[in-house]
Parts: sequence; C-alpha cells; structure tokens
Amino acid sequence: MNPIDRLTEIFSHFPGIGPRQAKRFVYYLLSRDQSTLDILTENIDHLKQDIAQCNECKRFYPSTSSGQVPRKICPTCADESRDHSLLMIVPRDADFEAIEKSGSYKGYYFILGGSLPILEKEPAKRIRISDLQNLINKKKDAVKEIILAMNANAEGENTSDFLRSHIKDLYQGGPSIQVSELGRGLSTGSELECADPETLKNALLHRTR
Repeated sequence: MNPIDRLTEIFSHFPGIGPRQAKRFVYYLLSRDQSTLDILTENIDHLKQDIAQCNECKRFYPSTSSGQVPRKICPTCADESRDHSLLMIVPRDADFEAIEKSGSYKGYYFILGGSLPILEKEPAKRIRISDLQNLINKKKDAVKEIILAMNANAEGENTSDFLRSHIKDLYQGGPSIQVSELGRGLSTGSELECADPETLKNALLHRTR
C-alpha cells in the first residue's frame, strides 16, 4: 500500500469521513508546502502531551497553562461556583462544548464517550458506564437532577433508556433523583454538536422529566 492509500485509510476512520473525503484530505496535504505539514505534525505530536482527560467528567482539556503543574480535573469540574445539584450526561466532548457555548447550563457534566446502537450486547465496551457509576456514587448526596442530553435519534433514545434503567438501579434504596431529557426543540435526527445555541437553550429550558 502506498503512502496515499495508507493515509486515506487512516482519515477514513475519522467520524463522519468516508473514503472520498479522506482522499481529498490527502491530496490537500500534498498541495501544501512543507511548513504546513511540519506544523500539522508538530501539533499532532503535542496532542497527547498537552491534553489530559479529566478524572471526573472524562472530557479532554489542556492540562497545563503558563508552566503550571498539570491538573487532574478540568476547570469546569474544579469550578465550585457551578450548580452541584445538576449533572448532565452528554455523548461526546463536542456536545459538551456546544452546551457550554449556549450559556444555558451551569451544572456539571459527564462525557459518556459515545452512544449505544439498538441491540448492543456489550454496553460497557461502547460507553463509560463504569466511570459514570463511580461519579454518581461520589456525587449522589449532592445531585438532585441528572439530565440525559442525548442526540435526537434512535441511538440517542436507546442510550437514554439504558441510562434511565441503570441510574434507577444505582439510586435504589438511596436518595431520590430526578432524571430528565432535553426537550424536543431539537429536531428528530439532529446531533447536539450541530445545534445552534438558541435551540439548545430551548431544549434545556423545556426538558422533560
């Protein structure tokens, strides 16, 4: 396999990227000068060095700033001014960024790491259910509402159903918990990261319980 085909195969594994788009990326890179490729290579090399995964919400964030010692939790989880009674579960980091950009939510988050296809037989391999359980157990006394912010499609609904059942089991015999979902200001089939801030505000305001 030549370098063009190898790189095309790598790009084709990116989310939402098919073989045609992947090959366009390769030819775009070939059309750039060496300095552009050097900058790209340098940033890829530093990606794992400068970005950490939060011990609590599991999102990726810049771990160092101005020579400071790397932090184990992200600035959002470390922010004591946020609402401790709210925990929002979102599929991916991009969904977290979309919600934060809307400015409509001031609680804490958990990044699930994906969603569950219908008839998925091994949920623990697709989503961070064990990490979620640990976080809920840690915050159980403070959290009063868990918001399931899933995509408005079949996988999102299946994931919400699975999480509702799992959360119910976790709270059995313990403090009461309210589980809600984003209102359908989101059109069916849409993904959170693609929604505009106003739509997300309305979906959060009119969430169903």
